[in-house]
Amino acid sequence: MRLAAAFVVACCAVGTASGSVVGAQDSIPTSLTGAKGDSARGRAIVTNRQLGLCLLCHSGPFPEERFQGNLAPDLAGSGKRWSEGQLRLRIVDSSRINPATIMPAYHRTDGLARVAPAWRGKPVLSAEQIEDVVAFLTTLKD
Repeated sequence: MRLAAAFVVACCAVGTASGSVVGAQDSIPTSLTGAKGDSARGRAIVTNRQLGLCLLCHSGPFPEERFQGNLAPDLAGSGKRWSEGQLRLRIVDSSRINPATIMPAYHRTDGLARVAPAWRGKPVLSAEQIEDVVAFLTTLKD
Protein backbone atom coordinates (compact mmCIF):
# COMPACT_ATOMS: atom_id res chain seq x y z
CA MET A 1 0.00 0.00 0.00
CA ARG A 2 2.83 2.40 0.88
CA LEU A 3 4.62 1.63 -2.35
CA ALA A 4 1.44 2.31 -4.34
CA ALA A 5 0.92 5.61 -2.52
CA ALA A 6 4.55 6.52 -3.16
CA PHE A 7 4.16 5.84 -6.86
CA VAL A 8 1.07 8.08 -7.00
CA VAL A 9 3.20 10.97 -5.84
CA ALA A 10 6.11 9.96 -8.00
CA CYS A 11 7.04 13.06 -9.91
CA CYS A 12 6.64 16.76 -9.84
CA ALA A 13 6.55 19.67 -12.26
CA VAL A 14 6.33 19.02 -15.96
CA GLY A 15 4.05 16.89 -18.09
CA THR A 16 5.58 16.91 -21.54
CA ALA A 17 9.15 16.92 -22.71
CA SER A 18 8.80 19.47 -25.49
CA GLY A 19 6.92 22.21 -23.66
CA SER A 20 5.58 23.24 -27.04
CA VAL A 21 1.89 23.23 -26.14
CA VAL A 22 0.49 26.68 -26.79
CA GLY A 23 -3.02 27.97 -26.36
CA ALA A 24 -5.64 29.19 -23.91
CA GLN A 25 -5.98 25.79 -22.24
CA ASP A 26 -2.31 25.24 -21.47
CA SER A 27 -2.06 27.10 -18.19
CA ILE A 28 -3.62 28.12 -14.92
CA PRO A 29 -2.67 31.80 -15.03
CA THR A 30 -3.54 32.80 -11.46
CA SER A 31 -2.21 31.59 -8.15
CA LEU A 32 -4.27 28.92 -6.39
CA THR A 33 -3.87 30.84 -3.13
CA GLY A 34 -3.93 34.41 -4.39
CA ALA A 35 -0.27 34.81 -3.37
CA LYS A 36 3.17 33.93 -4.68
CA GLY A 37 4.80 30.84 -3.29
CA ASP A 38 8.09 30.57 -1.45
CA SER A 39 10.86 29.22 -3.68
CA ALA A 40 12.94 27.85 -0.78
CA ARG A 41 9.98 25.78 0.43
CA GLY A 42 9.35 24.75 -3.18
CA ARG A 43 12.88 23.44 -3.56
CA ALA A 44 12.47 21.47 -0.35
CA ILE A 45 9.27 19.88 -1.71
CA VAL A 46 10.88 19.01 -5.05
CA THR A 47 13.85 17.31 -3.40
CA ASN A 48 11.86 15.66 -0.58
CA ARG A 49 11.66 11.95 -1.31
CA GLN A 50 8.64 11.52 0.97
CA LEU A 51 6.48 14.47 -0.07
CA GLY A 52 6.95 15.54 -3.67
CA LEU A 53 9.00 12.60 -4.88
CA CYS A 54 9.78 14.62 -7.99
CA LEU A 55 13.28 13.17 -8.30
CA LEU A 56 11.91 9.68 -8.66
CA CYS A 57 11.11 10.56 -12.30
CA HIS A 58 12.88 13.89 -12.90
CA SER A 59 16.48 15.01 -12.65
CA GLY A 60 17.62 18.55 -12.07
CA PRO A 61 20.26 20.91 -10.73
CA PHE A 62 20.51 19.16 -7.36
CA PRO A 63 24.09 17.88 -7.11
CA GLU A 64 23.56 16.83 -3.48
CA GLU A 65 20.72 14.47 -4.47
CA ARG A 66 21.73 10.99 -5.57
CA PHE A 67 19.68 8.71 -7.80
CA GLN A 68 17.64 11.20 -9.79
CA GLY A 69 15.09 9.98 -12.30
CA ASN A 70 15.26 9.73 -16.07
CA LEU A 71 11.61 9.01 -16.96
CA ALA A 72 10.56 12.65 -17.23
CA PRO A 73 12.07 15.93 -18.42
CA ASP A 74 15.02 17.43 -16.58
CA LEU A 75 13.81 20.23 -14.30
CA ALA A 76 16.81 22.41 -15.22
CA GLY A 77 15.54 25.26 -17.37
CA SER A 78 11.88 24.76 -16.39
CA GLY A 79 11.46 28.47 -15.72
CA LYS A 80 12.79 29.25 -19.18
CA ARG A 81 10.69 26.65 -21.04
CA TRP A 82 7.35 27.28 -19.36
CA SER A 83 5.49 30.22 -17.86
CA GLU A 84 4.34 30.29 -14.25
CA GLY A 85 0.81 29.36 -15.35
CA GLN A 86 2.02 26.51 -17.56
CA LEU A 87 4.09 25.07 -14.71
CA ARG A 88 1.10 25.39 -12.37
CA LEU A 89 -1.15 23.38 -14.72
CA ARG A 90 1.50 20.69 -15.20
CA ILE A 91 1.70 20.19 -11.44
CA VAL A 92 -2.02 20.47 -10.71
CA ASP A 93 -3.08 18.06 -13.48
CA SER A 94 -0.74 17.38 -16.38
CA SER A 95 -3.32 15.07 -17.98
CA ARG A 96 -5.14 18.20 -19.15
CA ILE A 97 -2.22 18.72 -21.54
CA ASN A 98 -1.27 15.11 -22.19
CA PRO A 99 -3.97 12.52 -21.38
CA ALA A 100 -1.38 9.73 -21.61
CA THR A 101 1.00 11.26 -19.05
CA ILE A 102 2.37 9.09 -16.26
CA MET A 103 2.68 12.13 -14.00
CA PRO A 104 0.16 12.11 -11.18
CA ALA A 105 -2.25 14.99 -10.65
CA TYR A 106 -0.96 16.73 -7.54
CA HIS A 107 -4.00 18.90 -6.89
CA ARG A 108 -6.93 17.07 -8.47
CA THR A 109 -9.25 14.87 -6.47
CA ASP A 110 -12.09 14.01 -8.86
CA GLY A 111 -12.17 11.41 -11.63
CA LEU A 112 -9.22 9.42 -10.30
CA ALA A 113 -9.20 5.62 -10.30
CA ARG A 114 -7.60 3.22 -7.84
CA VAL A 115 -6.91 5.78 -5.11
CA ALA A 116 -6.01 4.39 -1.70
CA PRO A 117 -8.69 5.12 0.92
CA ALA A 118 -6.31 7.34 2.88
CA TRP A 119 -5.85 9.60 -0.18
CA ARG A 120 -9.47 9.76 -1.43
CA GLY A 121 -10.73 13.32 -1.71
CA LYS A 122 -7.35 14.75 -0.73
CA PRO A 123 -4.88 16.41 -3.07
CA VAL A 124 -1.29 15.17 -2.93
CA LEU A 125 -0.03 18.73 -2.45
CA SER A 126 -1.92 21.66 -0.93
CA ALA A 127 -2.53 24.84 -2.93
CA GLU A 128 0.22 26.54 -0.93
CA GLN A 129 2.66 23.72 -1.69
CA ILE A 130 1.78 23.91 -5.41
CA GLU A 131 2.55 27.64 -5.38
CA ASP A 132 5.84 27.01 -3.56
CA VAL A 133 6.91 24.46 -6.20
CA VAL A 134 5.87 26.84 -9.01
CA ALA A 135 7.88 29.65 -7.37
CA PHE A 136 10.94 27.40 -7.24
CA LEU A 137 10.65 26.01 -10.77
CA THR A 138 10.35 29.53 -12.24
CA THR A 139 13.82 30.26 -10.83
CA LEU A 140 15.37 27.44 -12.88
CA LYS A 141 16.35 29.38 -15.99
CA ASP A 142 19.53 27.47 -16.98
